[in-house]
Amino acid sequence: MRRTAGLWLLVGLAGYALLPWYMVAGGFWSFGWVTEITTVSRPAALWAVDARPWLALPLAGFALALIAIVLAKSQLALARGLVVAGAAGLALMAGQGLLILGNRARLDALDGAVQPGMGAGAFVTAAGLLFLLTTGISGLGRGRGDAFITGLVGAIVALVGIFVFYPMSFILIRAFELRDGAGMGVTEFLPRFLSPSVWSAACLTGSGYCGAALNSLLLGLATATGTTLLGLAFALIFTRTAFPAKRLLRVLTILPIITPPFVIGLALILLFGRSGTITEFFADMFGWEKTRWLYGFWGVWIAQMLSFTPIAFLVLIGVVEGVSPSMEEASQTLDANRWQTFRRVSLPLMRPGLANAFLLGFIESLADFGNPLVLGGNFNVLSTEIYFAIVGTVADPAKAAILSLILLSLTLGAFLAQRTWLGKKNYATVTGKADSGRHAALNDGLRWTCYAVALPWAAFTLILYALIIGGSFVKLWGYDHTLTVEHYVRAFAVVFRNGVHFTGAAWDSYFTTLTISAIAAPLTAAVGLATAYLLVRQNFAGKNAFEFSTMLSFAIPGTVIGVAYVMAFNFPPIELTGTGLILIIVFVFRNMPVGVRGGIAAMSQLDKSLDEASIMLGANSATTLRRVILPLLGPAILAALTYSFVRAITSVSAVIFLVSARYNMATSFIVGRVENGEFGIAIAYASVLIVTMLVAIIGLQLLIGRRRLRRSDRVEAH
Repeated sequence: MRRTAGLWLLVGLAGYALLPWYMVAGGFWSFGWVTEITTVSRPAALWAVDARPWLALPLAGFALALIAIVLAKSQLALARGLVVAGAAGLALMAGQGLLILGNRARLDALDGAVQPGMGAGAFVTAAGLLFLLTTGISGLGRGRGDAFITGLVGAIVALVGIFVFYPMSFILIRAFELRDGAGMGVTEFLPRFLSPSVWSAACLTGSGYCGAALNSLLLGLATATGTTLLGLAFALIFTRTAFPAKRLLRVLTILPIITPPFVIGLALILLFGRSGTITEFFADMFGWEKTRWLYGFWGVWIAQMLSFTPIAFLVLIGVVEGVSPSMEEASQTLDANRWQTFRRVSLPLMRPGLANAFLLGFIESLADFGNPLVLGGNFNVLSTEIYFAIVGTVADPAKAAILSLILLSLTLGAFLAQRTWLGKKNYATVTGKADSGRHAALNDGLRWTCYAVALPWAAFTLILYALIIGGSFVKLWGYDHTLTVEHYVRAFAVVFRNGVHFTGAAWDSYFTTLTISAIAAPLTAAVGLATAYLLVRQNFAGKNAFEFSTMLSFAIPGTVIGVAYVMAFNFPPIELTGTGLILIIVFVFRNMPVGVRGGIAAMSQLDKSLDEASIMLGANSATTLRRVILPLLGPAILAALTYSFVRAITSVSAVIFLVSARYNMATSFIVGRVENGEFGIAIAYASVLIVTMLVAIIGLQLLIGRRRLRRSDRVEAH
């Protein structure tokens, strides 16, 4: 412990003395600040203390840590000293940041210079203090005395606190704002929270429209149920049948998740809208009346089923693969038929995956913004109501905050229901013992049921995407079907004159999007799977609150997160707006819950004896995680990487307020083209993005490969 503490002390002091405390012109990676460390500008805190004495506050934490390391006689005294030192240093550093937040004008006048946001030096200093604190906590016996475990918990708590709770506090506090900005209070909170316009059930009796909260709840339950059943059907076809076109089916299950948000809605409108192709066909052939049935619950539900079934599939395929064949063989040895084996043995072992797929589908439906906006009509849901409360003609941030709290309460209810259904049962099926059996085949009735459910849906998806791709090669989809490549030329023209010049209008946003997504994806997967490891494998105080906090960002509509980030990070102490870093951060913490839930579902099937055997052989927790657990999490890693990469490319609501002229994202560019009526360019760009993401997904699949759980897997691999 003394050596670990000394290492983090040196890291923290290096950040304090050698790295720029504030953000620097040109960015950290330009390294222009290196030659200015001790010059007039003095970007490092150590050299600027004389002009800005408040920068000396974090040094108190390092001083206390040094005293503890040098003078402590026992491990217990050292641990207590490190806890006090780390906590004091972090508290003083936070106080310094809040001092800038509340008194920037006065500090600027005192210092004679503008106080920018904190930079790399502040980050490394805070990390040093944090890990001094967590090292001390491990010395007190918490986390089984493992500094790696306590450090991991501390890092994730700190990151979630800064990038989820801190920005949300700026907007959620508005829930207690009185009307007309007359101050803060609680007198109007409950009446607005329980407003009949939000909770009305008039649609159930046929006497009017339901409120946004009830609409969201009904839609969420319908979408979660449908996507879970469809995802399970696809997973069973892939793992338990000899269906000949599995690769094509795999592509079709992935396509909806790699589509920019408005494209599915637009395709459905052009097919099933009042003047849509299929609507016109049935009206001409059978005299059916043209209606607006698509604009409402059913249209949004179909669009969400198309969009979110791949999430359920990505979670469930790893869980279905993880069911032990030996258990199924034992069931059949005891004279159970294939249906009884599936219902009594296989399906109960899939409960963690089913519960997590349902929870993700429910939360995705609640937070969905694009589909209800395009297809909702008079069917109001919480996400669109929040959006219009923020950007409508009459902005009402208090209403937006209250609706966000209602949405969070629905998410919490789903989370608690999931925990209750799973209970404390053990679902481990991968124990480290030899298991060379094969999965039991599905009985004929279940196999044909899966085919009947999944294959028509796959065919519908194929038709929809054929129309989308075809629409990019016509002048104006739905009106003028003259073939042309003009849209691709305008968006992605390349000129070969004195070198290669990317002259198309879309190239800048395309390259920016790929770069930011490629950086965000592995970070998202790492944070998500590390969190899942802690939740499944470790016990610590506040574990349930920790788990829910990691799901919080997923439950909040992207629009609200975008606005919250603008409000929180538009000024010191953390000033990130207009940078590429804020886009990476919002993607990491917006999408990490998929990695968390997928990791939980997969790790629930890995027996803890694997960890115990590794530790008994001398490995620490970090080595066990790297050498034993991670190799068995191929599907979960693939799901986290795939989902986070494509969501970073296709996300629109979370980044619409965060893009800048320098860092413009593909979806923002597409929305701009749609607003200008340039549907051809928008669809062409979406088609290029779909192809790009398909190539990336296939590459990830080849790179990560399949999870080798059993001897038969290894034989088949050769």
